[in-house]
Amino acid sequence: MRVFSPELVAEHNQSKYLGVLVAAKYARELNQLPTEPYGDQKKLTTRALEAITSGQVDYSLVERRRTGPE
Repeated sequence: MRVFSPELVAEHNQSKYLGVLVAAKYARELNQLPTEPYGDQKKLTTRALEAITSGQVDYSLVERRRTGPE
């Protein structure tokens, strides 16, 4: 099991909290992909955190649109 420190997650992100949120969203996206038999045996969260900490995932924040009565 690999341990990801908060400082490691924060290196390529605006904050450690944002990095973990992006990693969780990315792990959900990885879960939607078809699995390869005998492929990578790492857990999805580990694969997502490795991608986040290495800077492989590029993301941007988008303001949420508010709909409904104002």
